[in-house]
Amino acid sequence: MSVYTAVNEAEAAAWLKGYSVGTLVELKPIAAGIENTNYFVTTTHGRYVLTLFERLPREDLPFYLGLMAHLARHGIPCPSPIADHANRLLGELKGKPAALVTRLPGVTVTEPGVRHCEAVGAVLADMHLAGRSYAGRLENPRGPRWWRETAPQVMPFLDEPRRALLAEELRFQSLFRLQDLPRGPVHADLFRDNVLFDGDAIGGVIDFYFAGIDAFLFDVAVAVNDWCLLPDGRLDRERTLALIRAYHAIRPFTALERGAWPVMLRAGALRFWLSRLYDFYLPRPGELVHAHDPEHFHRILALRVAESDAQPWVE
Repeated sequence: MSVYTAVNEAEAAAWLKGYSVGTLVELKPIAAGIENTNYFVTTTHGRYVLTLFERLPREDLPFYLGLMAHLARHGIPCPSPIADHANRLLGELKGKPAALVTRLPGVTVTEPGVRHCEAVGAVLADMHLAGRSYAGRLENPRGPRWWRETAPQVMPFLDEPRRALLAEELRFQSLFRLQDLPRGPVHADLFRDNVLFDGDAIGGVIDFYFAGIDAFLFDVAVAVNDWCLLPDGRLDRERTLALIRAYHAIRPFTALERGAWPVMLRAGALRFWLSRLYDFYLPRPGELVHAHDPEHFHRILALRVAESDAQPWVE
């Protein structure tokens, strides 16, 4: 959520006249993340988030906004897109596709405990069940096809051990047919900074702009690889079991998912190692740009490979 396109108060106030949200009180840039330009918007009617989409294909944006609207209607605590006077969820500001969504209560948790992981597992299962009736279709844009296309672009920046690990993991993942796992819309980026806690309850699940159709288990693996980490990158058994048991209580895992769990943990690590390598070595110019350290997920992938047969799972 870096600032690539500057928007001043006069420009925002003029744009907001196309919405029934009152007049602008405050505009504040959000200086975190790497994909879109985001601002906190306070008006006389409430608090919102303004997003200018910097590189997402325009034709994919209705999927993301429609998914958020669908989940919000089903009671999921996620941003609800605001329609303009022409009943459009997607607008344009400064030549960029733009959207206005509700701002949700809560703060991010940097050191999650068991109760946080239980809440994340439960809300993720609720999202998957609610998402099954969503009619939108968009394959995970950072799925296996993207991995294969991106790997050659980052390989020249890597030393030999890292090139070997990346090549071998791509080969390993190609051996599995994961289309047979339960599938549907997934968040695909449910890290700690994309969940807001309001006291002990989840106040909001945010940033759906990596969402797509994929295996539900991939979504669980992505969450576990962030929420349940020990400082050295291994998984904390208690928090991992808390998250997956809470999920399993709402949407029980299948036998195929049980067998695929170690593979999916590796897939989740591979996806984020690749994306961080790409953003680190091939960055775009921006006013406030924060690229995450790719070594974090290099270490996680190496550990998941070494410990494939010893990952926590529900009984």
